[in-house]
Amino acid sequence: MQVTLTVNGQRHTLDVEPGTLLVQALREHLRLTGTHVGCDTAQCGACTVLLNGNAVKSCNMLAAQADGGAVTTIEGLAAADGTLHPMQAAFKECHGLQCGFCTPGMVMSSVDLCNRHPGASEQEIRELLEGNLCRCTGYHNIVKAVQKGREAMSGS
Repeated sequence: MQVTLTVNGQRHTLDVEPGTLLVQALREHLRLTGTHVGCDTAQCGACTVLLNGNAVKSCNMLAAQADGGAVTTIEGLAAADGTLHPMQAAFKECHGLQCGFCTPGMVMSSVDLCNRHPGASEQEIRELLEGNLCRCTGYHNIVKAVQKGREAMSGS
């Protein structure tokens, strides 16, 4: 079957099997390997991307379900000139990563979190990131990065 996606601003028509997951289409068909496969059960959040502006776990949805949609992956978050998105810069500056495996999904979820809940408290940020697992950091610097990224995203 054919699926048409606009990924990171570029339109792609892919020939995929009906059971192809969105994460497979991104990684295997488009070679965008920044979206990680962690658990295959939508528990860890490593595969999180933005679909039409909303965070989704791409290991838990078929590529066909995203047909016609706009997908943003971690590769598409930075500006064309390589300037990091404010959330990416905040994760770097606040040391919100350690091994880096969860980072792409964590950053994508954080962008969505800040867009949907711009006034979230520290505790609310922790709760809203519940679907993204990190085995290394203890989350303290991740929360600081989200707060800093939110400030930069809002221009304050």
